[in-house]
Amino acid sequence: MVYQSVVARVMLTLSLSLLLLAAVTVDAFVSPSHHYGRQQITNYVVSNHQRGLVPFQITNSAESSQILYMTESDSEESDETEGDAATDNDDTIEEEEESPSEVISTYKTKISAQRIGTTARPGSSAKTPIDVTMKFGGSSLANGDRIDHVANLIKGRINPPPNKDGSPSDENPVRPRAVICSAMGKTTNSLLAAGEMALEGRVDIEALRTLHLGTCRQFDLPDRTRNDVEKLLNECEDMLNGVRLIQELSPKSLDQLVSYGERCSVRIMAARLNQIGVPAQAFDAWDVGVFTDDTYGDAKLLPGTIASIKERFDGRVDPNVVAVVTGFIGHNMKGKITTLGRGGSDLTATAIGAALNVDEVQVWKDVDGILTADPRLVKNALPVSHVSYEEASELAYFGAQVLHPIAMQPALHANIPVRVKNSYNPSAPGSVIDNVGNPSRMVTAITCKRNISLMDITSLQMLGAYGFLGAVFADFEKNKVSVDVLASSEVSISVTLDKKQKENDIEQLRDDLSRFAEVELHRDRAILTLITDVSRSSDVLATVFATFSMHGIQVEMMSQGASKVNISFIIRDDQIDDAILKLHSCLFEGQCDVAIIEDGHIV
Repeated sequence: MVYQSVVARVMLTLSLSLLLLAAVTVDAFVSPSHHYGRQQITNYVVSNHQRGLVPFQITNSAESSQILYMTESDSEESDETEGDAATDNDDTIEEEEESPSEVISTYKTKISAQRIGTTARPGSSAKTPIDVTMKFGGSSLANGDRIDHVANLIKGRINPPPNKDGSPSDENPVRPRAVICSAMGKTTNSLLAAGEMALEGRVDIEALRTLHLGTCRQFDLPDRTRNDVEKLLNECEDMLNGVRLIQELSPKSLDQLVSYGERCSVRIMAARLNQIGVPAQAFDAWDVGVFTDDTYGDAKLLPGTIASIKERFDGRVDPNVVAVVTGFIGHNMKGKITTLGRGGSDLTATAIGAALNVDEVQVWKDVDGILTADPRLVKNALPVSHVSYEEASELAYFGAQVLHPIAMQPALHANIPVRVKNSYNPSAPGSVIDNVGNPSRMVTAITCKRNISLMDITSLQMLGAYGFLGAVFADFEKNKVSVDVLASSEVSISVTLDKKQKENDIEQLRDDLSRFAEVELHRDRAILTLITDVSRSSDVLATVFATFSMHGIQVEMMSQGASKVNISFIIRDDQIDDAILKLHSCLFEGQCDVAIIEDGHIV
């Protein structure tokens, strides 16, 4: 009994103390004489009362500080005192109300890093994560199993597992600001084929339904994701029925048709990432600021796109949520869907990377980075560890399938390295593209363009060089025929024409040029291009021509100088494979049947 009595007295004493403390605290709010009196508090509420929870920092001394929160009902009560506070002090300046976006921005800055960060697994890398964008092509996302593989690959890059011996991972962790996805597998080709079938009177997208909805079922993705994907596929089928009825499929319609592949892909990928514990959200490219001109089928990014991407990401995308974005597509200023051409997903990745000023853009393919030659022909093709932006652009232009020809431009301007990796072999180091490359290397890679035409144009008149060249290129412009490689003299010029040129345009060009020149057109030619430092061209050419001479390969035209990183040779198409194999063996495999000249010496 005595013990219970003592406990009761202690509890009563504590209760009285708490009541007294509460009274003192209330007085601190309402007493005009207190440092934080009614007037100061009321002005703070005026600028913030629309928020559901309004913070107040009460500091009575340098030693004591606390954060209290006022609910909406308390805020309304404080509003009633606004008039009194204003009359008490006419010099009081009320803060302007912040816009909703400013409110959100302010709120985000007050959330601690621990609250929104990721927790490293035991034994994982202790390195600071780097910001990246990651792009995955269609072969990397070929089916449900590949979607799962890539999702787990992304998760493993965010939080790398420890080494086999239990030590922290040697790999640098990443924070993917954006993952750019192409359409799954051959979906783009399937959609184009479906368009052709619709023109013939048949509509069939069952294979596409099986691929995408089957993937949703394989992982039991949420109903919302399945409904979104099915809605897109139904819309695609409705569009094809329209094509069937009106018998018309314009470039504008084609761009919308092929867009369904990427739009389905990102929704599936984002849902799978969320399933395995990686916060992610799907976005169509235009929702994050990717805007283009009106050139359907081969649109160019508008000059303000980088700024618009940055603005959209700053306002809409939590940096700790992976934005899964459609590659290859965008919107023009009319709100219509456009495409960036084949390989445009690389451009989407570098543009977003430049806008967000990431540490690295990662392009995931189905090869171990950039190789010294096409591995389908050269079985011993080797990965190239470093190349420059200019070298990568030349490789792409002259036939290499690794990167889009203009995809390097945003990364180049922002000085952001691009790493090319293999999603089928993630442990391979890949290739890094930056503004340095590897200056010590004599030859970086061999590439080619097949099935091109060589046109020799010789003047029939005594025109000066400027008059002759001016007349020739005026006719090229008139017929909209473009040139790959060019060599010229005062009265003759040789050019190569890409296989994409229309035959009617070439024939009309020949007729126009025949007014003042003799024109010879040689079919079935190929361009063999060495990506090399042309300041060392004498050594390179000595080895190349000795190899060609040894194996009876005839060079019909050569070009160097315009680019500082390539030398191009025009040879017959039936000799291109042998030429590449012999040069690769000599330059990269150490098996050369002629002397190699390097720095003026035989090696």
